[in-house]
Amino acid sequence: MAPSKNTVATPVDTDPRPQIAEPAPKNREAVIRFAREIATINVHLEELRYFWAKRIGISGPQWMILMAISELDQGEGVAVNAAAKRLHVDPSFVTTQSKLLEKKGFMQRKPAPDDARVVRMSLTAKTSEQFAELEAQQAQVFGFIFEEFDATELTTFTDKLAALKDRFEKASARVSLGV
Repeated sequence: MAPSKNTVATPVDTDPRPQIAEPAPKNREAVIRFAREIATINVHLEELRYFWAKRIGISGPQWMILMAISELDQGEGVAVNAAAKRLHVDPSFVTTQSKLLEKKGFMQRKPAPDDARVVRMSLTAKTSEQFAELEAQQAQVFGFIFEEFDATELTTFTDKLAALKDRFEKASARVSLGV
């Protein structure tokens, strides 16, 4: 049976890629507000990073490199690539900045014993001392920021944020792949 002249063929969706669903209209405003609040929190966190960095005579990005090393170092130093991955920056940026930090006495850079092409970074005693001096001030600031949360609430909230971060990473990967 041939289609009648009045029948309009509907296109078949042949795109096999999964689509990211848009938030339901009732949640749209809440999602936009959430994104705006997170962006504002990030601005304030950056201000604090720059403040603490300035206190010890370095830049904000250099502070972040020192923080990454502090968090990642298990006693063997941290590879440049590992720090770059943690900070979502190019390894060449970490290399350049770590050389400046080494000149200022904040870190040591040594070739890995098993592969001389890999540079391992570690903090100096000077850096540890300066971090210790800032610790009380940081504790006061974070105590003020999180005073409305008890330990269980903060853990639950942080777990939800971590899950959300994972979803953002997956969404970013999808978008970058054109999915």
